[in-house]
Amino acid sequence: MGAPDRDGAASDSLSAPSLAEAVPVWARVAALSFGGPAGQIAVMHRILVEERRWVSERRFLHGLGFCTLLPGPEAQQLATYIGWLMHGPAGGLVAGGLFVLPGLLALMALSWLYVLYGHVDVVAGLFFGLKAAVLAIVLQALWRLGSRALRDRTDRLVALAAFAALFVLAVPFPLVVIAAGLLGFARRRRPEARAENGADEAGFLIGAAMLPRERAGAAASLRVGALWLAIWLLPVAVLLLLPGVPPVFGQVAVFFSKMALVTFGGAYAALAYVAQQAVEHYGWLKPGEMLDGLGLAETTPGPLIMVLQFVGFLAGFRAPGALPPLLAGTLAGLLTTWVTFVPCFLWIFAGAPLIGRLRGSRRLAGALSAITAAVAGVILNLAVWFGLRTLFREVETVPLGPLRLDWPVPASLDPAALLLTLAAILAVFRLHLGTLPTLALCAGVGVVLRLAGLA
Repeated sequence: MGAPDRDGAASDSLSAPSLAEAVPVWARVAALSFGGPAGQIAVMHRILVEERRWVSERRFLHGLGFCTLLPGPEAQQLATYIGWLMHGPAGGLVAGGLFVLPGLLALMALSWLYVLYGHVDVVAGLFFGLKAAVLAIVLQALWRLGSRALRDRTDRLVALAAFAALFVLAVPFPLVVIAAGLLGFARRRRPEARAENGADEAGFLIGAAMLPRERAGAAASLRVGALWLAIWLLPVAVLLLLPGVPPVFGQVAVFFSKMALVTFGGAYAALAYVAQQAVEHYGWLKPGEMLDGLGLAETTPGPLIMVLQFVGFLAGFRAPGALPPLLAGTLAGLLTTWVTFVPCFLWIFAGAPLIGRLRGSRRLAGALSAITAAVAGVILNLAVWFGLRTLFREVETVPLGPLRLDWPVPASLDPAALLLTLAAILAVFRLHLGTLPTLALCAGVGVVLRLAGLA
């Protein structure tokens, strides 16, 4: 490979790996992808930018900016995007698929453990401790996002309005996201300035001259989009039409397909709405079980949105029809994962060729800013919803005229849960323990409390 041209194609010291040679690198990225999107993106940056020099800092950030505009997990979509840049759709499938696979397998195994042995004291203690840790981690995510996203008074008002709409008015989560995006689109915001020359890509494998795919036209994007739309929705249509399929499979397919369209801001943003629908509307699981699932997802590699697989698993397990419950749960969990992540490939493969045209759009920058501000309010709603159900054994819905408000029963306060939650908050905010050490510490204490009869 020659020296970099003026577009910054590549350097003499770099040679393009084949797709087979790239697989171990993507597997390593997937295996290390703990800690939520921030940790996952940091791992990708270290391996792909600093170690392998496959992609430049500018192009990495440009791809990340594009992925934050999309619904779904931005870290998995960024991996898909870089894999697509290197090896086309096959590379995107390998990078994005491997990013999901470890979490899928690990969470499925933990879901089996949960339904088979969740009543055992040791296992129950583990989940008791995980709930406290998860609440502290959600609060940390809220703090980080708020400090970064709420840059002016308008952003703070959008966040508060989003919280009130969800917690008090019970406005559906998708409508909150859409309304925030429309408001920001009308408001506009100046996008961050970025260097546009190719000089900073010299010495990296992926440079502007190597990317004819990124210059593909709208017609090609439409064809690819139509193909992936069919791959996504045809299984859903089959489940709705086939006789004898347990009704829960159609419910899972339709509900999580709709969620795939509006999951801006990552898993935390969508989980309160998912929990409310899964618990109160469909009856798939109990409030504490949603916290258990989030704790399991926090301990596995890959996107945190994988917790939706746990929700789908329990939905199928508890309404199996004529199928064995474990088989129904497994199939429903896999179906949930399918309709959650296949759209991510659609967004990247259809949208990435047009990525350059998004650069510099003030209206898109405004929409993204407003959605991000709304997500802070959404995560606050999640923290309150989880907090009430972690610290209190009973929570009532109190009517306030046309409004409704979740309110705890004071006598149902769980002292052990309160103390463990405060300890988790101290560990996260004052001692700066990472996600996994905090989860491990709280899980261990939870087991001790359970065996001692205090939890």
